[in-house]
Amino acid sequence: MQSKATLQIHINISLQSLAMFLLKAWRSSAFGVYGYLNFTKSGFLEHSKNFNPEDMARRIDGKNCIVTGANSGIGYATAHGLASRGATVYMVCRNRGRGEDAVSKIQSSTNNQNVHLEVCDLSSVHDVKSFTSRFKEKDIPVHVLVNNAGILENTRVTTSEGYEMNFAVNVLGTYGMTELMLPLLEKSQPDARVITVASGGMYTSPLTKDLQSDEFVLMQFTSGEFSGVEQYARNKRVQVALTEKWAEKYGDKGIGFYAMHPGWAETPGVATSLPSFSKSFEGKLRTSEQGADTVIWLALQPKEKLVSGGFYFDRAEAPKHLPFGATIGSHAAIDSIVDTLNSFI
Repeated sequence: MQSKATLQIHINISLQSLAMFLLKAWRSSAFGVYGYLNFTKSGFLEHSKNFNPEDMARRIDGKNCIVTGANSGIGYATAHGLASRGATVYMVCRNRGRGEDAVSKIQSSTNNQNVHLEVCDLSSVHDVKSFTSRFKEKDIPVHVLVNNAGILENTRVTTSEGYEMNFAVNVLGTYGMTELMLPLLEKSQPDARVITVASGGMYTSPLTKDLQSDEFVLMQFTSGEFSGVEQYARNKRVQVALTEKWAEKYGDKGIGFYAMHPGWAETPGVATSLPSFSKSFEGKLRTSEQGADTVIWLALQPKEKLVSGGFYFDRAEAPKHLPFGATIGSHAAIDSIVDTLNSFI
């Protein structure tokens, strides 16, 4: 009897493992095909045939915009695009020297001197709290908060505060920045909006309560080792689910919440974190400006044209789940995740 029960357990485990393997293979394959057809430069050029040029002609003089991770890539292109349309832009950067260079370039190229540097390391809860507390002293309305800062660290790195690095920046930093900025966002209602730069990589992952890859490393990652790519995908899934939750929770405060996918863009971050991918798609990746296009579009549109809690790609609302990906039901875990994040902040 004991050997029969043991055999049954082994068979069940093997079937579960096989099912998980097949599901992950399907998600990755579907994402790869969907991405190749839509996320590259050619996808942007095809989709841009339906863009309305007037949507980007709007000015936002006098509006205060915060952009995190703004010294390079999509963050820099976003800050530049907002500044060129008259906004007062606060560029949140980790490195002061690079931040100062970026601010100077944007001021010069846009002829807008209302571009300012704010130094903050998004991987540090202490830094995020310090920055938001300091910024609140300005007592100004924040019209647009762009949560762009992100990282894909391929090895498991723990911050000085004890958090896994990808999670610390992509999830905890984004959550803390948004929640702590709510009083200033409320000052600019009904026009306030939060735009979070997510990733199509989230299509390969369901939402999971294991935010720092502790249990997940043992149970899910291929070969049982830490995978920065998989952790990044899971982080981005959290961002999309958080956007839904924020829209539901703060819908009566006059703040719109939107997540977006920039496509596959050729940025310094991608070149560093995914060198093989960057080399394989050389010449086919989007520019930083193309990646930032929908961020700027979301910042400029009348809110009645947008769906709070929505996920956007190339100036249109996009699906949050791929067919047969088994990720839809996982969003029910968001309340538990929010409780966990609140305990960290």
